[in-house]
Amino acid sequence: MLDGELEYRKGNFDAAFASLRKAIKIEDSLPYTDPPAWLLPARHPYGALLLEQGHIEEASSVYRADLRMDNTLTRWRTHPNNVWSLHGYHECLTQLGRHEEARQLTLQRDIAVGAADIHVGASCFCRLTAFVDDAPGCCGTGTTVG
Repeated sequence: MLDGELEYRKGNFDAAFASLRKAIKIEDSLPYTDPPAWLLPARHPYGALLLEQGHIEEASSVYRADLRMDNTLTRWRTHPNNVWSLHGYHECLTQLGRHEEARQLTLQRDIAVGAADIHVGASCFCRLTAFVDDAPGCCGTGTTVG
């Protein structure tokens, strides 16, 4: 996962996404444990960076799976009501013009955001636009990168 985020920062997007897909595959092969052996789901940065690069449909699928809104993952591989995926999926729906679906998700997202102990302005802090005011598709946080 770290390799993917580093490659992304270098602008090597194909290598970044390949590394993040590999991280997801490795994560999915971990045996079940409670609590999970790896606490930061690799799908969160993968979805966030796909979204940032305009791969909105693919990011939407990543978030839907993570939220268990489809049957692509086993129950214990999903993170229903997770604030990061809810934020990202809502952003995808909005950018795709699926406003009714976004509206239906708004309350669930807002409850999760309201329970967070930090400001959630993007679906992952790894996004380059996560802290840029008025960044396209980002909620803005009152600070800027740099």
